[in-house]
Amino acid sequence: MTNELLFGIQTNGIKHSHADPMPDVDTRFQMVRDAGMFDYVDKTPDADQIKDFIKARDTYGYPIRAGGWFYELGGDETLLEYNLKIGQQLGSVVHNTQIKASHADGHIVADDEVLEAYLRAAELGNKYGCIPCFEVHVNMWSEDFVRVSKVGRMVEARGVEFNITLDHSHVIFKMDNPCEQKIFDTDKKIASGELILDPFKPGNVISEWIEAGWVRHCHARSAIPNNPKNTLAHHPDGSVGRGIQYPFKKPSAGEYHADWNADTLEPWKEGIRILMRYHAKDPKAKLGQISTEFIPNTDYGEGCKYSLFEQAISCVEWMRAEWDELNAQSNAS
Repeated sequence: MTNELLFGIQTNGIKHSHADPMPDVDTRFQMVRDAGMFDYVDKTPDADQIKDFIKARDTYGYPIRAGGWFYELGGDETLLEYNLKIGQQLGSVVHNTQIKASHADGHIVADDEVLEAYLRAAELGNKYGCIPCFEVHVNMWSEDFVRVSKVGRMVEARGVEFNITLDHSHVIFKMDNPCEQKIFDTDKKIASGELILDPFKPGNVISEWIEAGWVRHCHARSAIPNNPKNTLAHHPDGSVGRGIQYPFKKPSAGEYHADWNADTLEPWKEGIRILMRYHAKDPKAKLGQISTEFIPNTDYGEGCKYSLFEQAISCVEWMRAEWDELNAQSNAS
């Protein structure tokens, strides 16, 4: 095997259906241990749960390798440093960092502002030994996908390494999705050839980010092109969930609100394969881990009757098999 690759789970997904109560911290670590599938857990806990997470980590021997939070520029700068300190305390090596599209004063954050936020975050990450990875995510500056590469090049021009969290479900669900492609003029960028979403096509944006060497962390939550909206959940304004989660394994009858077809998962799977192929040959071995993130939030799995935890287990089973096969082929050649 060329490089190590660990597989973990974001702890909000260590539960079954949406209606089931969230298990306590100790129970969630027990569930991870009993599943025998994960290498670590992923969480930045609330202040009143830090001791519980440390105790469970030490009891069950599962590191809290990653965490994350979302931040508003102009208002949350001290929160980021606080969370990186927590990451240091927990032993986390990466901190998934979501930067909201809007500044605290209401304007859409500019590339220069994201650049300066990144440089400060990187400096803090080096200080605390917990590296911020700016995530590709809806409702964040990075939902305008072409900006990710622009900012990445700006960071590198300053002599600093650019680190991102790849969650390509946010790319895949916009494929063949006219409603979603209206946001940030994604449809116009596709029409002009500036942006390619399909991971099977040359020059696609997922490959662009991976081959640039920017992906240090990854969130694995399956989605499909034109993913069904989550009609089981509503935002405060009455709009339904955007639909950025699709069961990885076939749900039982009545567990999912839309049709399920395994073939439609192939574009999302290809994103994982592209990432693994790159990592297997990356002399820097920059990608350390992939965290599953099947979650019960409005745009994702709120209202679901399938088990979020079982979906994560099935997803990791598949990813491990893909990784093992890739390395077996490499060793045989």
